[in-house]
Amino acid sequence: MPTRIRQTSTDYRNPYRPGPVKLLNRFLRSADLSMERLLADACRKEKRDDFGDPSFEAPLARLLDAIENEAALTPFGRIATRARLVNILRNRLRAERLFRETPEILETPLPPVLLITGLQRTGTTLLHRLLAADPDTRSLAAWEALNPAPFPLPAHKDRAARIRTAVRSQKILARLAPDFFAIHPAHAESPEEDVLLLDYAFVSTVPESILEVPSYATWVEAADHRPAYRYMKKLLQLLHHQTPKKRWILKSPHHLEFLDTFFETFPDAKVVHTHRDPLVTLPSFCSMICHSRGIFSDRVDPERVGAHWLRKTARMLDRGRRFSAGLPAGCQLDIEYEAFIQDPMADVRRIYEMLDVPLREGVVADMEAVRQSNPQHRFGVHVYDMADFGLTEEAIVSAYEPEAVSSKQEVCRS
Repeated sequence: MPTRIRQTSTDYRNPYRPGPVKLLNRFLRSADLSMERLLADACRKEKRDDFGDPSFEAPLARLLDAIENEAALTPFGRIATRARLVNILRNRLRAERLFRETPEILETPLPPVLLITGLQRTGTTLLHRLLAADPDTRSLAAWEALNPAPFPLPAHKDRAARIRTAVRSQKILARLAPDFFAIHPAHAESPEEDVLLLDYAFVSTVPESILEVPSYATWVEAADHRPAYRYMKKLLQLLHHQTPKKRWILKSPHHLEFLDTFFETFPDAKVVHTHRDPLVTLPSFCSMICHSRGIFSDRVDPERVGAHWLRKTARMLDRGRRFSAGLPAGCQLDIEYEAFIQDPMADVRRIYEMLDVPLREGVVADMEAVRQSNPQHRFGVHVYDMADFGLTEEAIVSAYEPEAVSSKQEVCRS
């Protein structure tokens, strides 16, 4: 008999819990998430106290207040969140030391930047991984996103140590949320979203993707993102100093909402916009959000998730459209999901034409190898239904016009 392909759970209100985690949640003490303790622990572990630009402190305070009052974290969720926040602070400490000791890091300009952006679940991940296969292209690897600042180790040992740390984190995630990899396959050495670098300034959409923090999410929409983007650029310069290449490729739906600040930071960038039927993408993303939040909290409300991200993604799309309308045609390109999936290399060639860069045959072969190594449903089938999130076709079409043109041939599996 053929092996039955695993399907993701749709019981979002009852997150999966491994036995050891259930036990820990019964007996663990509540972790201290005060900013004073987080800063002190990071300083103690790194044996230094210079975090650089202090503008991160107010956003961190906002986030911590939202976590305490809204996120309903389990004891394990608090420990995991604390570990993530302390790691961010430790990276800031290591980065500032390097900026002081090696001033040429920030004196060296970045090479040309290409941005991939679009709403979530529109093919950005596959496109990112294909373009990153070019050996002349620099992308952010998952292990670098977790620790952009090197460990205090000899260079030949540092990379291996940071990769081991990321692999360990990946294995833990697979144990905590086995369905997650069917939704968004991740690997320590694969390209990752650079929104994670904005998280080092605590001004990003990462927290609202993994936690219930509506007050923080509302604050982020109105916040000044320029300090966060400036710090992101500094981290990119740090990473480029470690491994320089001819061009950078960045990727995140986050930037769609803040293209004005992105282009203020990277004025010569070029951008690829991806598009797909939101009747498929929105419920798919809401499912991913629910599975993510279920790692940290027992209180996951899929209808609240649906309402939040319907409004949020409509805002992202509207802001992205308004800014893109003023960009020159030669620095932006639109890609439709269905055509891209049918013939990815046709769109890749269009991108290289926009960049005015030759696409070598060896690079095409490398990209094809990446495509073949990432077959759909490798970790299971992602199943979802818009009704689970309180969404209707009418509400989505109304919110997304004119993007929302239903493609009936797409089924709710991705």
